[in-house]
Amino acid sequence: MRSCKSALLLRRFLSLEKSIYGCRRLTSFSTNPLIDDLDNLVVVEGKASSRTAILNRPSSLNALNTSMVARLQKLYKKWEDDPDIGFVVLKGGSRAFSAGGDIVSLYNLIKEGKLEDCKEFFWTIYGFIYFLGTYMKPHVALLNGITMGGGAGISIPGTFRVATDKTIFATPETLIGFHPDAGASFYLSHLPGYLGEYLALTGDKLNGVEMLSCGLATHFSSIMKLPLVEEQLGNLVTDDPSVVETSLGNHGDTVLPDQASVVQRIELLDKCFSHDTVEEIIESLENEAAKTNDPFCLSTLKKLKEAAPLSLKVSLRSIREGRFQTLDQCLIREYRMSLQGISGKITGDFREGVRAKLVDKDFAPKWDPPSLEHVSQDMVDQYFAPLSAFEPELELPVKQREAFT
Repeated sequence: MRSCKSALLLRRFLSLEKSIYGCRRLTSFSTNPLIDDLDNLVVVEGKASSRTAILNRPSSLNALNTSMVARLQKLYKKWEDDPDIGFVVLKGGSRAFSAGGDIVSLYNLIKEGKLEDCKEFFWTIYGFIYFLGTYMKPHVALLNGITMGGGAGISIPGTFRVATDKTIFATPETLIGFHPDAGASFYLSHLPGYLGEYLALTGDKLNGVEMLSCGLATHFSSIMKLPLVEEQLGNLVTDDPSVVETSLGNHGDTVLPDQASVVQRIELLDKCFSHDTVEEIIESLENEAAKTNDPFCLSTLKKLKEAAPLSLKVSLRSIREGRFQTLDQCLIREYRMSLQGISGKITGDFREGVRAKLVDKDFAPKWDPPSLEHVSQDMVDQYFAPLSAFEPELELPVKQREAFT
């Protein structure tokens, strides 16, 4: 058994190393829909002492695939080692930053039984997220447009995040039978109060102003000023984070969320989402709705009832564990959870959720289990259990790169 595991570890390591460092060229001729033309997926612009990486899959709202993330990893490693490059900028081409992982391709791979290709995707993107979280140079993510799921994962661990009036953030995984991943259990668990639990369970959206208010973004700039922000960044010759921060602030806007915003309801969220179980959270919201007839409570209950019951319980535990873990610990745990989610051994909810929401678009997923009362503790525990002796755990360079806390 040990020799089998060692072989699997070596195979996975070599696969990752080749995709990251260019020993194997990934091409559009691959049968894996998560792999396509490596060179055109991320476009590079050179500046005075910086480099800008532009996500370039506009037809899919810059949804991330394996070769796209491998290209980022290769570029970022090269730039980190280059003494002439002071900082790095990441942005999305067209009208989105990134809609997240290419889950339709994952769905198709699962249908075809190609789970190893799915595992390679998670292995690659989680590894890059840790690399970004421990990056040695200032990093600026320009979060203009849709920034969801994995798109948030490859930006929020960086130094600076600039939101705009067109930014739309969400972690909507429970609505497709999955769990907030790509480091979400780390950064959501560190938001004010129990806002992270609310966002994780409901999949609700935040705008750019709300992202700034709760700390998901470090700066806000109107879309009209964004070209000026980019121009000024391009003229900088520095590797000093404080200089980059000053530059970003020069065209930043002072904004406040409106009174109807969820970030203005932290007291209510703390009251309802601080409970230990999903059932207690729902009961608390129902009590508040009965007393106040608050539309917010009613809409929140509706969102929770649309989500996969097992995903709700798994996601709540994930966020709670994330409160006491470092980024690398969260990613290692999320990798276990993601492999369980795609395996179909506990539930087929992920495949069913993607089918209902993105493939057939009947918006009527049949969750299994169908209700919270049918979710056993053993089902939840399996998501967090160590992987089998034949399946290597996610390996991150924690000894070479200091853990992100």
